[in-house]
Amino acid sequence: MNCWKSINPNKEMGQSRTLLISLLIGVLSFIILYVPFSIYHGTNRSHEAGIIPFIIAICFMPTIHSFMHILPLLIMRKRAKIVYKLKIKFIPVFTYYTKTHITKKVSLIVLLSPTILVSLTGIFATYLFVDYYLYILLFTCMHIGISFIDFWCINQIIRAPKEAFIQNENDGYDILLKAN
Repeated sequence: MNCWKSINPNKEMGQSRTLLISLLIGVLSFIILYVPFSIYHGTNRSHEAGIIPFIIAICFMPTIHSFMHILPLLIMRKRAKIVYKLKIKFIPVFTYYTKTHITKKVSLIVLLSPTILVSLTGIFATYLFVDYYLYILLFTCMHIGISFIDFWCINQIIRAPKEAFIQNENDGYDILLKAN
């Protein structure tokens, strides 16, 4: 296998720029989504009882997001080594390393799964739960902001040749091609 390209968002864009773009996308998505949901739900007051579950959900958002990357691999029965690191002393963040190289299609499914499973579910829950729609919408928009890095990696992987294989590395991905 030959390495066609290495993808590392922190090296290519910088950590502060990535954080700023993620923050701006999260705020912009809240502005865009809040208006239609506030019109739909009317002037209902949000319950303050939802603030504690909201804070807990925000604390565990990196754990939820990283586990949603691993879930499609488990469903497709791909062998992967799952490693977790503790962030802020009690919040685990999962990382996966596949035993074999995965195809381009599988890697796209793995990268899209948090957006589909968390963000779309959050938008649907915002529609359903009138009393807590503001908290759910805030959580969903923050998750959309976090998903920016996934979409940036998806953009890089889509540009790769059709027969490419993807390997998860420490801080990014390697796009590999078979040697001729």
